[in-house]
Amino acid sequence: MLRVSENTLYIKFILKMMNFNSNNFKNQKINTLNKSMIYILSVLILTACNFKQDSTVGDTSLLEDRYQELLEYPVDSLSFPRSMSIKNGLIRKESSRDWTSGFFPGNLWLIYELTGNKEYMKRAIEWTAFMENEKYNTKTHDTGFMINCSFGTGYRATGNEEYKEVILETAKSLSKRFDENVGCIRSWDFGKDLWEFPVIIDNMINLELLFEATKVSGDSTYYQIAVQHANSTLKNHFREDNSTYHVVDYNSTNGLVNKKMTHQGYNDDSSWARGQAWAIYGYTMAYRYTNDSAYLKQAEATTKYYLNHKNLPKDGIPYWDFEDPNIPNSPRDVSASAVVASALFELYSYTKKKEYLNYSKKVLEVLKSNKYMLKADVKGPFILSSSTGHFPANDEIDEPIVYADYYFLEALLREKLTSVD
Repeated sequence: MLRVSENTLYIKFILKMMNFNSNNFKNQKINTLNKSMIYILSVLILTACNFKQDSTVGDTSLLEDRYQELLEYPVDSLSFPRSMSIKNGLIRKESSRDWTSGFFPGNLWLIYELTGNKEYMKRAIEWTAFMENEKYNTKTHDTGFMINCSFGTGYRATGNEEYKEVILETAKSLSKRFDENVGCIRSWDFGKDLWEFPVIIDNMINLELLFEATKVSGDSTYYQIAVQHANSTLKNHFREDNSTYHVVDYNSTNGLVNKKMTHQGYNDDSSWARGQAWAIYGYTMAYRYTNDSAYLKQAEATTKYYLNHKNLPKDGIPYWDFEDPNIPNSPRDVSASAVVASALFELYSYTKKKEYLNYSKKVLEVLKSNKYMLKADVKGPFILSSSTGHFPANDEIDEPIVYADYYFLEALLREKLTSVD
């Protein structure tokens, strides 16, 4: 629909073409010709009011409508929104213990940074408070996601010293999952019949909380753990073509690799799209804190693999797995494209390679289009459609998922900062 301001401009344009002055329109002598022209004007106005924008063009007002849906979502400590079924409108709600819980507070913080609207900050504060108990959680590696995306993003936005203390306490908890023999943080405690000491590529993102803890405290313990984990992953997770395995299982006694496999990809040797995204983002982020050229090299190498893959669609939104034999009749994963777009804005800042910037900008425009952005009448605290959570488990397929929104919003913010630079 055309907005009021657009309708007004359109009417004034038609009046000008009729040689009318909009200020004394009522005083004009209406002859037969003018009556005909007014009739035409009326038809054109009605047509304009029902005009729909091209689906390839981003709609700023639609994005603002989606922001409002997040703001209006009822505050409830047991209802962190994770995903949503468009077919029946059901929202999957989780407690703070779910690995995705920190993304929704983070989304509100990011919208506050993007818009300056303090209503989003107020709501972000409310939701972030519900996350605090997770600072003592030692049962998951995902406290990096959970706390860094909520308290970490909030700390960046406000400088709240209480948020810093939560980050530090969480870093202590996460560090307890580190094993010196393996040189990694253990990812999962489940599936003991499948693996001994599993480490997933996703875990690279959790290192940001440890790096940040050292940055704000001066305690190098967290930095050292993060570097050891990044180095072990660099050594064991990547194939010759610089794609990444999803899971590497280690021998907890001697640190040797037991096997390399997948849990969410098509098969053990395939390239799960979001796994490639985590690798690109993770090593770009690790370079930010360490200036280790090996990390930058790996980030660029996996980016090259990703951008040049024959099965990456022209719009930049990958299928859930690059080797799914059902391509092109396979679901896309918007979340993977959002993670990569955000990462490549940062990678561009280090390399000044335009292909990174071009990909990120293209993806943002595509995601802002009607093809991937939820329509205004969809009632749910999400922005984007068409993410794939866990395809082998038939879980969250082609749905809005909260972490896709987080990295999309972060990419928008990074684009804004890049244009300023």
